Amino acid sequence: MTPLLDAHDLTATFSGPTDGPPVKALRGVSLRVEPGEMVSIVGPSGSGKSTLLYCLSGLHPVTSGTVRLLGRDLSTLRRGQLARLRRGRVGFVFQAYNLIPALTAHENVALPARLARRSLSATDVDRALAQVGLADRGGHRPSALSGGQQQRVAIARVLATGPELVFADEPTGALDTAAGVEVLDLLRETASGARSVVLVTHDVTAAARADRVLVLRDGLVFRELVRPTPDEVFAGITDREKV
Repeated sequence: MTPLLDAHDLTATFSGPTDGPPVKALRGVSLRVEPGEMVSIVGPSGSGKSTLLYCLSGLHPVTSGTVRLLGRDLSTLRRGQLARLRRGRVGFVFQAYNLIPALTAHENVALPARLARRSLSATDVDRALAQVGLADRGGHRPSALSGGQQQRVAIARVLATGPELVFADEPTGALDTAAGVEVLDLLRETASGARSVVLVTHDVTAAARADRVLVLRDGLVFRELVRPTPDEVFAGITDREKV
């Protein structure tokens, strides 16, 4: 089976403080994501979780190493080709929701397809909103929705376009427990068949919903856990053993 995501020996280095050494955010990370998988990435603050997500999705270039996203080597793609790949086949769910305040929930869900000049009917949008339990909120603007509802609109926006791979960066970080559970349920349901989800989170309970959990430390994969409990995820993060 061909993986949806195949990354090998990734490094990412950023300029440090003035006259200081460069910061090595990633120091040789390799991973694969198969169709139907949900993979969580966890680790202490500063371990490189979000940097890894951005590099895997093509939002940030790697310093070295290779990323094959949906069969395409990202290093060979021009900016326009990369943008088309992300718009057409990849979905993003972020903690900040990234909804347009002036647009209704219905219009926000339809927006990515409009920007990609893809056909998406009103019925398709309504179906996506119904999937996330917001069939009666399509005419509401973000300011009239709770945080959990806004995040569900963001997920509906992803579901409506039918991406093969969904990246989620701390999608429950700003939500209460009940709303967070709803969002995780939706992401878990999304990772099935030919579609997969890669989730970055600091929440051990959220991470444990995944098929596999990668524990990052100091820019390296410190441990890989298969269908762990929340306690096992916590132990993996807090283990003092050196990489």
